Order: sequence, then C-alpha cells, then structure tokens
Amino acid sequence: MSIVDPSTTTSSPEDALHGLEDVLHPRPTRVGVVNYINTLPLITGLDRLEGMTLVPEVPSRQIDMILSGEVDFALCSVIDIVHAEQPMSVVPVGMLGCAGPTLTVRLFSSVPFRDVRRVHCDSDSHTSVALLKVLYRERYECDLEIVPFDASVPPVITGDDAVLLIGDKVVNHSLPQALTAHEMDLGEAWFEMTSLPFVFATWLCRRELVEEERRRIVNAARILDRARRRNTDRLDSIAVSRNREFGWPDASLARHYLDDLLRFELDDQAILGMTTFLKLAARHTEPISFIDWS
Repeated sequence: MSIVDPSTTTSSPEDALHGLEDVLHPRPTRVGVVNYINTLPLITGLDRLEGMTLVPEVPSRQIDMILSGEVDFALCSVIDIVHAEQPMSVVPVGMLGCAGPTLTVRLFSSVPFRDVRRVHCDSDSHTSVALLKVLYRERYECDLEIVPFDASVPPVITGDDAVLLIGDKVVNHSLPQALTAHEMDLGEAWFEMTSLPFVFATWLCRRELVEEERRRIVNAARILDRARRRNTDRLDSIAVSRNREFGWPDASLARHYLDDLLRFELDDQAILGMTTFLKLAARHTEPISFIDWS
C-alpha cells in the first residue's frame, strides 16, 4: 500500500488519503458527520474514499445513529458520553473545541445575563445546552429554564428570555436587534472559569464491540487522523473556498475562526477540559473509555 505523506505534498486532501481504502473492510465504514464549516478540517476528503460512507446529520442526532446501527461511529456532542443509553468510547483522532472564544456557540440577551431565567436553545446540540447550564450554576447559582427550538423557525421571545445559537447560524442569524444587546461566547466563558480548553464534540462509538467492528473502527480512525492532520495544514484554503457555502459573510472571518479560534486535536489538555466538564455537567467521575487505534 502506498501512502502519501501529507507534509511533503501539495496535492489535494483527497490525493493524500487515496491508497488508504484497502485498510477498510469490504462493507463501507459508515461515519456520522455534521455539515458545519467547523467540521471541514476533520472530514474534507473522506467523501472521495470508496470504503467510507459519510452520513450527515445535526449534532444532536449523531448519538442516535450510533445506537440504531445506522453508523459505525460519529462526531457526537461530548455530553452524550454520559447520557447515551449504551456505554460509549471516544475515538481520539479529532475534536471540535476551543481554548477561549469559539464565536459560534453564543448566548444572546436583551437584559444582563444575571437577570436571565429562561433560554430558548437551538436544539442542534446537546453539549452547548449542558455547558450553558454549568456556566449559570457556577456564575450565578441559577438553574435556567430551557426551551428547545428549531433554529430554522424563529423562536417566540417574551419578556427577558435569551436565545442560544450554535454553528454557522451564529454568523448569519436574523435575531431582533434588541436581543444582541448582550452576547456571551460560551467557549470564552468556560476558559475564563477554568483556564481549560473546551471540547464540544468528538468521535464516539459503542464501547461493546465484536472484533470485526473494532478492526473496522481502528482502520477508519487511522484515516481520520491523517485527514485531520492534512486538513489543518490548509485551513486558509478551506476558509477561502468553502465559506460562502455555509453562509459566512467573508473568507477572512472564516479563516480567523478555523485557524485562530478552533482546536481540532484531542490532546491531554483537551481531555482534562472534557473530563472537568463532564464532572460539572453530569457528576460523571468514571474514567472515560478510549479506543486504542495506534
């Protein structure tokens, strides 16, 4: 098998991954993915591989696809590690995270945050809602009332209600101007509170696997790791070529977002941040299970 070293080539990300298909099993490996601009560094090029099928869905649906057998593993909200109906393992070959502002997980309010008691929350993400609850308990000793809503339909806002949006919708929203009087970046608020990175999503699979399933996931994990490494070396190109597709106003903002604000490698500090969050959000004290893919 010939594998192209992405650090020494100017070829496309797809070219850098070709040659890896023969490590996949005869049946395509089904991978749950999210169609936001922030996932592109993790998944660009994978759709060209014959041995891998990408299944796009919103973050909150990813864990259900694993449990139902629709996919072998998926890019899931981190809080699903503890809330899933079956034990989950982390496939540690990438994440969506930050160490400070994230830009695209944002609370909007017409009143000061300490006066907010009810929040209309974008139903696309489980982790962002859980993080908001943690921040309010720790900062204001307050338990919020959460009202889920579909971000494709404007929520009905009354009184001092606030709105939580995630993803590309944050940069192209049409919220009333009064709601933008106060804005909280949840990634920034978490870092101010803990001095730790925050992990919004990472790859998960079922913990209980037969040997064939484990081999399939390990082989696919090697490809995902290579794709992430290759793509994070070309974030500028991704921002310039794909920003309009996701409704971003200009390439420079998308470039700043992908290159300066986000983190994609699940390193030791990110794992510490993830563990700390799960303890605060769900009183989870058991060690997190990881797939050994190396």
